[in-house]
Amino acid sequence: MGNRLYLCATPIGNLEDITLRALRVLKEVDLIAAEDTRNSLRLLNHFEIKTPMTSYHEFNKIEKAYWLVDQMKAGKEVALITDAGTPGISDPGEELVRICYEEGIEVTALPGAAACVTALTVSGQKTRRFSFEAFLPRDKKERREVLKEMERDTRTLVIYEAPHHLLGTLRDLYEALGDRSVTVCRELTKKFEEKRKMTLEEAVQHYEKAEIRGEFVLVLEGKNREEILAEQRRSWEEVSLEEHMAVYEKQGMDRKTAMKAVAKDRGISKRGVYQGLL
Repeated sequence: MGNRLYLCATPIGNLEDITLRALRVLKEVDLIAAEDTRNSLRLLNHFEIKTPMTSYHEFNKIEKAYWLVDQMKAGKEVALITDAGTPGISDPGEELVRICYEEGIEVTALPGAAACVTALTVSGQKTRRFSFEAFLPRDKKERREVLKEMERDTRTLVIYEAPHHLLGTLRDLYEALGDRSVTVCRELTKKFEEKRKMTLEEAVQHYEKAEIRGEFVLVLEGKNREEILAEQRRSWEEVSLEEHMAVYEKQGMDRKTAMKAVAKDRGISKRGVYQGLL
């Protein structure tokens, strides 16, 4: 071990979901920086880890980061842990990592649990391409902008949400994205783990009546590519073939190439474009 920062993934619920390497490093480092020392003490006590802790959270993330860097420059080993899961994912750890790079401190990760990946794998949604949105912004204007971006995203979308905001978020998603498939994951890896795969409309109706408890991860299907193509074709149908051709010819395309592009946009044959122009 050298003077470096160790990003140690901790369990998201079940305390057995921690690696042997993480346990060893947490015992060997000089200092553990924890998002909430009181919460992390339960984990450390469970595994009889006596390493000193210091707090590193949203409200001291810059000032404390430089203090931690000074400790590492002085030769100390520091491990960063979050309340649950992998540090740096939707938490202030990303600032500490950035500052370590600026100050020449080596950073290494000890992989393990992450709620976003755990939810994705059990969701029954497509997993090849996905976008992690973390918590949606609370500011109304910023939230609308993010939802607008998400509306045309063809990747599976992963969102975190707290119980007291869940219903409002489901309603916002339904209004902005339409009635698409969603898997609502609750209390992952814990005793009362629950996964519900349904439509957004069904989810809104369910949670209007259900008692909402626990931490949630929402996994939404992305926008259907065929739907996007159909929308694009409908928009092109609103302009004449001559106007459509002019768009490409102004870009420097010759007439033959422009006809090919127009045919593709409209989902028709090149012959159909030729005949329409005649």
